[in-house]
Amino acid sequence: MRDFLISTDSNSDLPESYIKENNVVIIPHYYDIDGVAYGDEINMTPHEFYDKMRGGVMPTTMASNPDVIRKTFDKCVKEGFDILHFSFSGALSGGHSNVTMGGREIEEENPGSRIRVIDSFNVSLGEGLVVMRAVELKKQGLSLEEIGDRIEADRLHFLTYFTVDDLFHLHRGGRLSKTTAIIGSIANIKPILCVNDEGKLVSSSTVRGRKRSINTLIDTFGKDMEKYPKENVTVCVVHGDVPEEAENAAKTIRERYGCNVIVNYISPSIGAHSGPGALGICYYGEKR
Repeated sequence: MRDFLISTDSNSDLPESYIKENNVVIIPHYYDIDGVAYGDEINMTPHEFYDKMRGGVMPTTMASNPDVIRKTFDKCVKEGFDILHFSFSGALSGGHSNVTMGGREIEEENPGSRIRVIDSFNVSLGEGLVVMRAVELKKQGLSLEEIGDRIEADRLHFLTYFTVDDLFHLHRGGRLSKTTAIIGSIANIKPILCVNDEGKLVSSSTVRGRKRSINTLIDTFGKDMEKYPKENVTVCVVHGDVPEEAENAAKTIRERYGCNVIVNYISPSIGAHSGPGALGICYYGEKR
């Protein structure tokens, strides 16, 4: 049986140290600022990216590049590895279709190879947690197909909730009408958003005020976790360049629930739509 590699895309927001330690293969997603495409060989730090958005720059985003996908997969296969790939939600990006097509082409060109692509139905570190679970199962000795089957059966238990600070970024992305964005901003309304069973972004509720929106995320997590043991559970807090608020949320979760918490930036290719100040919690729970 051939050995295999686990791969995902840059929208999974996995910490760089984790990627290197576990040899996770990353397919980049891209963002464009002033006609320059970033995300592969050219990059900027998340802080630089969000600072530009605060200054009025409106970036655009692009899914994974089919040529890069083919070259990456072909290199892995030529080195003797099969591939188990987890993609950003196909309902929100063309990246899933791109890697599915690229994987199929490389399989056909390399008889005997196996490239299985699974839609995480998730975003950011919600997708990252799916990858982390797959890595854990691989360390336990499960095969590519066994891991794929388990994740497909279990992926709707990986939950992602978040709030945004500026409603107009959701309006730009077609998630909110301009009238709603204007009225909501005047009234200091903050949406609580989640990823549903189809991998789509939907509104869960609305609250008034930034502090209440973050507390609602934490309380929602606590309620969802009532049927699950809190010990040895990994929770992820992701943010659009608000590290102090993210660390405070992580501190509250650790103290209140005794969980391990990973804090990381929301990648620019997602942050272009959620904007500076977005904050989310990703975890394994009861249901979406």
